[in-house]
Amino acid sequence: MNKISLPIAILALVASVASFFVLRSSKELVYVDVNKLLEGYKRTKVERETFNKKTQVLKANVDSLVTNWQNELKNYEKERSGMSEKEIELKQELLANKQQQLNNYQQAIQKQIQEEDQKMTQTVVNDINEYVKEYGKANGYRIIFGAGGSGNIMYAEDASDLTPKVLEGLNEQYEGK
Repeated sequence: MNKISLPIAILALVASVASFFVLRSSKELVYVDVNKLLEGYKRTKVERETFNKKTQVLKANVDSLVTNWQNELKNYEKERSGMSEKEIELKQELLANKQQQLNNYQQAIQKQIQEEDQKMTQTVVNDINEYVKEYGKANGYRIIFGAGGSGNIMYAEDASDLTPKVLEGLNEQYEGK
């Protein structure tokens, strides 16, 4: 999994949430905890489970190919003493080519996993951004800040935290209620 995708997604979410809204009043500033929204949003869990299943299948395929290559290498080591120089040379070349193909395949799978993770995260972030935008409009907020532990909001009164209300509505919308 790409360790950078979640922080980037959080920053994108925070930036987009903050940029969509203007102050509700000069005294009332509200925020949502982006991390709590991402963790508590039911679609995040569904998407993560789907992603994990897909990842397990891809990794199992790679593991199977690695095991096959290792078995082939062991067989070569056992049979090597009975081979001619030409056969040894050809078998070594074949094993080296297979290893290179396996390495290329592993890299391609890793890249695919990272892309799928980014795509899944972005889908969830887009849902949250859109919901927070609509929530803000519907409830008359001119601005809703996003707090994510990355220095955006270092302190706020609990009364200013809309996270529980937004998370409840977001999950209700996802479930079609």
